[in-house]
Amino acid sequence: MKLIEKINLIFFNLIPILLMIVLIPFIKNDYILTLAYILIILVSFIVKYNKKEYLFFLFGFIGMIVSEYLFISTGVETFNRNSLFGLMPLWLPFLWGYAFVVMKRVIVVLDKE
Repeated sequence: MKLIEKINLIFFNLIPILLMIVLIPFIKNDYILTLAYILIILVSFIVKYNKKEYLFFLFGFIGMIVSEYLFISTGVETFNRNSLFGLMPLWLPFLWGYAFVVMKRVIVVLDKE
């Protein structure tokens, strides 16, 4: 696979993540933003879904809730938006979960010859 093809595939896979990040300052309601994230993720999985990617999503979703909780409880991190457990934004685990899927996809693209 040519370098330009790899770059295009990586960029294509990053579009949902970039869209999610761009929405953060524009949608102030965490519940509406979470719904937007869920819709973006669902559409992204409809467009492209590889076998067992839900496991990467779940690992990122659950793993980062635990990690973020530990960071917050030790004072390493703080959030102004704390709609999940009174600690962090409700939408954050969805962003992390899908980011894990994208990381897996990028690794697959980089491994192609």
